[in-house]
This record gives sequence, C-alpha cells and structure tokens, in this order.
Amino acid sequence: MSQQPAPVPDRQPLDENAAASVLAYAADQRAKVDVLASVLEDIAENGYPAAESGVLWEEARDAHLERLADEQHRVA
Repeated sequence: MSQQPAPVPDRQPLDENAAASVLAYAADQRAKVDVLASVLEDIAENGYPAAESGVLWEEARDAHLERLADEQHRVA
C-alpha cells in the first residue's frame, strides 16, 4: 500500500503588512529560542553556574516589576 499525502487545505494569503508582522514575530521568537539554546548548551558543556555568581529570583522579579512600572508611568 502506498501512502498518499494528506490533502493540503486552501490557504488564505496575508496582506503585505500582516506577512511582515508575522515574519518579525517569528524572528523575535527565534532569537529568544536561540538565546535559551545557547544557555542550555553552555550548561551541558560546563555544568551549572555557581549559586554565588547568580541573582536571586526575588531580586530579578523585583527589578523586572520596577521596569514594568516605569514603562507604565511613561505611557500613561
């Protein structure tokens, strides 16, 4: 028995601006994944970083919330 490929549904083309937005989003997501992959590769090759060299998650969270609040004040 030969396997027949599944039928491809018709697609609705995007206008130029929508296509550009989707491509920009894809590039942004790909860049984020590349950063994550490089961190994981570094951990696999060199092991976990020492706890003393890191930032406590509470400090990272508070700094991020502070940045978000600053951005919100600038927009408002």
